[in-house]
Amino acid sequence: MLIVHVQVQVKPECVEAFKAATGVNARFSRFEPGVLRFDALQQADDATRFVLVEIYREPAAQAAHRETSHYVEWRDAVAPMMAAPRKAVKFEAVSMLP
Repeated sequence: MLIVHVQVQVKPECVEAFKAATGVNARFSRFEPGVLRFDALQQADDATRFVLVEIYREPAAQAAHRETSHYVEWRDAVAPMMAAPRKAVKFEAVSMLP
């Protein structure tokens, strides 16, 4: 399993357009066979900051996601909306059972 948190800051005038584009990408991403979860979160105290939480069955599923038409359309649409480059942080699940 691969968990990715993508941190995004958008320009204030682009918040609604970013949310709309990201909603489409998230909706289609959830239909990909390698995607277990795909959520978009907006920071409560700063509406220009978002975190995309992407959970994939395996790293290859993330690579496949990046080749889909909905991802490419999202990437190209939101690029000019960014106030700073987006940053991805990858995680692995940790079992808390003894």
